[in-house]
Amino acid sequence: MSEGAKTPDRSAEGYPGVGRVLVVIPTYNESANIRSIVGRVRRSAPAVDVLIADDNSPDGTGAIADELAAADPQVRVLHRPGKQGLGAAYIAGFRWAREHGYDAAVEMDADGSHAPEELPRLLDAARDADVVIGSRYVRGGKLVNWPAHRLLLSRGASLYTRIALGLPVRDATAGYRVYRMPVLDKLELDQVASQGYCFQIDLGWRAYRQGFRIVEVPITFTEREHGASKMGTNIVAEALWRVATWGVQARLETAKRAFGGRRRTG
Repeated sequence: MSEGAKTPDRSAEGYPGVGRVLVVIPTYNESANIRSIVGRVRRSAPAVDVLIADDNSPDGTGAIADELAAADPQVRVLHRPGKQGLGAAYIAGFRWAREHGYDAAVEMDADGSHAPEELPRLLDAARDADVVIGSRYVRGGKLVNWPAHRLLLSRGASLYTRIALGLPVRDATAGYRVYRMPVLDKLELDQVASQGYCFQIDLGWRAYRQGFRIVEVPITFTEREHGASKMGTNIVAEALWRVATWGVQARLETAKRAFGGRRRTG
């Protein structure tokens, strides 16, 4: 593509009411999907920038990402040395967003399950919220072509999280999100080691405990058409024990505060 044909850079204008927005898309072996998903983001929300965080994909995803970045000034690439997990890729993207002066960062899967066409609705909600979650399980949310066992696992994880933590979120494991930068500045990202389902629960729990306003917006979630899911039983097991641990810690902290209050007034 010639220099004159490049997409004009609209990111300096920012998204109205939100500011400069960076969509972070982690990739590992997503060569069949990355061109399409980035193109759809750019058409749906021309004012946002895209950061492809590639974990040295052996299928050539990183090279395709470089081609996209060379053709469009609003697409950037963060090459990482190897497969380190979804959570680590997002944290690296959040840090990149902070270092480059963005006002908000978006989590989006590379496989097309998070429709870029719905991104403007999430960003509109971010004008009055600190965290916006694209939710499958609020009124208006939908799932398309998802196998029954995945649905049961996802719904069960969200219910388990609400009971264990008291987190008032219907879709606690959702991965389509908008975080305002003040939230990310407060969440102690250096201490986040969780992955997959658990990573999403972890950040939501941290944001809730810090008193940030979390809003859920209904989305249509569609199962990927190309490639294989990266979700494994080890990620599910991690979520179960971490959530249980956080729940116990929170109850102990509450009991300690209550006991300390009684001692002071006694």
